[in-house]
Formats: sequence, structure tokens, C-alpha cells
Amino acid sequence: MNAARLVLAATGVAVLTACSSDGTATPPTVEPVPTVSAPASVAASAPAPTGTPDLTDPQTVASGLDVPWGLAFLPDGSALAAERDTGRILQVKPGAEPREVYRVAGVDAGGEGGLLGLAVAADHAETDLVYAYFTASGDNRIVRFKLSGGEPEVIFDGIEKGSRHNGGRIAFGPDRMLYVGTGDAGDEPRSQDRADPSGKILRLTPDGEPAPGNPWAGSPVWSLGHRNVQGLAWDAQGRMYGVEFGQNTWDEVNVIEKGKNYGWPEVEGRGDDDRYVNPIVQWTTDEASPSGAAVSGDTLYVAALRGERLWRVPLGGGSTEAKFSGEYGRLRTVAVAPDGSLWLTTSNTDGRGDARDGDDRILRFPVR
Repeated sequence: MNAARLVLAATGVAVLTACSSDGTATPPTVEPVPTVSAPASVAASAPAPTGTPDLTDPQTVASGLDVPWGLAFLPDGSALAAERDTGRILQVKPGAEPREVYRVAGVDAGGEGGLLGLAVAADHAETDLVYAYFTASGDNRIVRFKLSGGEPEVIFDGIEKGSRHNGGRIAFGPDRMLYVGTGDAGDEPRSQDRADPSGKILRLTPDGEPAPGNPWAGSPVWSLGHRNVQGLAWDAQGRMYGVEFGQNTWDEVNVIEKGKNYGWPEVEGRGDDDRYVNPIVQWTTDEASPSGAAVSGDTLYVAALRGERLWRVPLGGGSTEAKFSGEYGRLRTVAVAPDGSLWLTTSNTDGRGDARDGDDRILRFPVR
């Protein structure tokens, strides 16, 4: 087990640390994450899958992919996977070859930009709608489209683009609103500018408008002070988690709350400043560089790029644990399927990893 350092969050997560007789730090113990108010009008959702993903039983469901980034599930249990550099969206399911079902026009891939996050509409069975976040020629933007065909509709644009820090994760929350993680595009002051969508978590209606109940009327901003958010997840109680890259020192897992400021660029990691929220977990950038996030039961799973591992974060208390260290290389996205299985994508063809035979791939871990 590789236990990471965890920190005291302003929301009340306590961390107890100790030293052994030889002076080395012992794994920290974390008290349960506190109750956090969820957005109003949370819609009833389907029961959460039960069971625990069996990380000893990997199944390769797709291989030979070109920088898979976004991953979202259709009602039939199959997945949509976005290829960052090609703009292709593939349908993936166990026992079948990946099949191209859509190609997003206007993707301007370069650096960390390209076709990034995907989200399937909550009413997809009726509307056939899928949402995508991508880097275009002049900005980052969000479109929606039907898999059956037709031109995509731009629902939100004007998010600053850069060679790095484009954010890109999108997900529908339990309130059926669209949450968007954006990056600072390498221009740090943007993260503290409430009028700028960069370096934020946004909360939008399915039509791309600022969602009712946002902290500032008429604004899409839900939280600010972020550097590069690439992971969004919710637990069964509706608590939201965001994971993001640090600069040179600390990567973060945060409990995301309405209108809160998470400190970047004034703070990296724990700042103990009343103006900003402390992360509930921080890792060194060598250990993590976290991208995707997903909750299964009382565990948050975080995929790490530079750290080349999958982190398990026990939300009910305990020590974080690293799995697969170096086994699959860079890990980009982790997601829980409707049947409870855990899906994990590699990112070894993104120009920063060492590609292996079969890369990039999508792995599936069944429940037990």
C-alpha cells in the first residue's frame, strides 16, 4: 500500500498523523467527510449500483485507441469514449470491437486540447442527446448532438483555450444540471475573476444557461479558484468532489460547495486561509497529476497521469491507497458503469507516456 498525505479540510475532515519510533510518518487516519448541502431541486435518481469493483480481475474492452479522454455510459450499459486528437466518439462494450458513432467537427487538437469530456443527457432515451467539451480554433466550448446524426449545437462557448490547462470534464449531477470543470489556460489570474469562466466549476442547465440556484444570479459559476479541474464525481449523499492538478507541489481532491473559493493561484494545496477551502486530500504532483474521478460505494477512485496509478480514497475514513503503480502507465479517466463495474482508460499515446503494445486501452473491473 502507498498511503498519501491527507489534509484537514475547511469543511471539517480531520486528519490524524503520527510518527513511528524511527521518525517516519505513519499513514494518516481520516474522519468521515461531513454532510454538505446539495443543490436545491435534486431529482430522484436510479438506485446506485451495489458491490465492490474487483481490481484483481481486469478485462480489456478496447485497445489501440488514440488518447481516449471522455467516457460516458448509454442507457444500455455500453460506453462512449472520446479520442482527444481525432475527434472521434466510439461506442465500446465488452465482447465487441469499438465502433465509431460520431465525429465532432471543428476540434483543434494540440497540446492538452482537443475532444475532451463527454456526458450523456439524463433523458437520452427520449432525446438521443450527448454533450461534448472540446477545444475549437478560438476557445473551448460545449456542444450537444444526436448520435443518430445532424449538426452539433453549441450551448456554451468562450472558455479560454491554451496549450495546457483546458479543463474539460463535464458531468450531469444528481440535480440533472450540467457541471463543467475548466482550467486557467495558463493565465492564473483568471481563476479568481468571477466574470471569467476559466479556472472554475460551472453549473449549467441542459440548454447551456446559468442554472437556477447558482451563487451569483445570471452567472454560470458554481465555484472558483481552480487551476485545472479534470475530475467530477458525486457520492450517494449528493456531495460533490472535484480533482485538479497542482503546479509543482500539491494536487488536490476537494469537496465542492456552492460559491466557495478553492484558492488558486494564491494557494496550492492546503493554505489554512479562511478565504479559501482546504482540500480533503493532497498528493505530490509526482504521485498523482489526477484526472478522472468516480465514486463507488464509500470509495472515491482517482486516476493519476504522472503518478501512473489509481488512487482509492475512503470517504468514510482511513488511508488512501495506490493501486496499479506503473502497471498500466498513465491513467486518464475512471468511471462507474450502470452495472457497478469500474472502467479505466490509459493515456500513454498522449505524447507524455511510453506507449505499449495495445495502447491506449480501456479496462473494465467487474463487481464482486
